[in-house]
Amino acid sequence: MSSSRSELMARQWELTWSLFEYHAERLEAADFLWEPAPLCWTMRRQAAGGWAPDWADTEPDPVPVPTVAWLTWHIGWWLSVSADHVAGRTPRERAEIVWPGPGDPAVAWLRGLREEWSGAVAGLTEADLDRTAPFPWAHDPEHTLASMLAWVNAELMKNVAEIGQLRLLRAASAR
Repeated sequence: MSSSRSELMARQWELTWSLFEYHAERLEAADFLWEPAPLCWTMRRQAAGGWAPDWADTEPDPVPVPTVAWLTWHIGWWLSVSADHVAGRTPRERAEIVWPGPGDPAVAWLRGLREEWSGAVAGLTEADLDRTAPFPWAHDPEHTLASMLAWVNAELMKNVAEIGQLRLLRAASAR
């Protein structure tokens, strides 16, 4: 990324990713499926193998508390689709995003997606950043690719904070 806007967003991405790494290095496999409240969204083991996320097309009220498992899948979903859009590929459908399971597999998967994302945005120019963003606003001309990169950073920051809070709550409740 060559422009000052790109460099700023890249630095923000790296800072936020370092916060993810702080928690990822401390996560235990049991943290992923821990449910902190009766109303949770998590990843469910399927009879045929694999995992499926709890999901509703319309956000429920009250909103379920996500587990670390669900949050790591969620990061993988929006990061995969965002990278597809930036790279000009047909975006993957939500059901195509395969969560590998709790613990090290999920962390390794996200680290791989980080590399994919970094590669997708590495060559963006100032002109690229001014193009209409294809995601998550459905080609709203008010939102540019720069807006999308800023949204990705904000979404990562939010999800990392949630993962960290869940990790800390589980550790504190075990005492």
